[in-house]
Amino acid sequence: MTPEQVQLIKTSWAQVVPISEKAAELFYGKLFELDPSVEPLFKGDMTEQGQKLMKMINTAVNGLDRLEAIVPAVQQLGVRHIAYGVKDEHYDTVGAALLWTLDAGLGDAFTDDVKDAWATVYGLLADTMKAAAAQGA
Repeated sequence: MTPEQVQLIKTSWAQVVPISEKAAELFYGKLFELDPSVEPLFKGDMTEQGQKLMKMINTAVNGLDRLEAIVPAVQQLGVRHIAYGVKDEHYDTVGAALLWTLDAGLGDAFTDDVKDAWATVYGLLADTMKAAAAQGA
């Protein structure tokens, strides 16, 4: 991940934050459309779940300048996801739903470079979570 990609992510995320509630709603709608089998993994209030998702993404985005500081939390999240029933293949679906949501929310600002930056950081974080889950299982 290059410094330019980090800046693209931070700049684009700043545009999502004001619409974070709608973005979360779009994300989960797309996620469940892409893979209805994951819907039962989410128990409880989906508005609250959406707030947690946006907070987690915000923390990750703000930590991109010091990735080594957020890796332990990302690893712990990966291990916790085992108990929720998350499987490796779910990460691809989540990534697709995330990119779709960013495209929907950012419109023309979701350029190829912005998409590549988000795909890169999501891939890195997802791989970190999957590796931790495999070790923690």
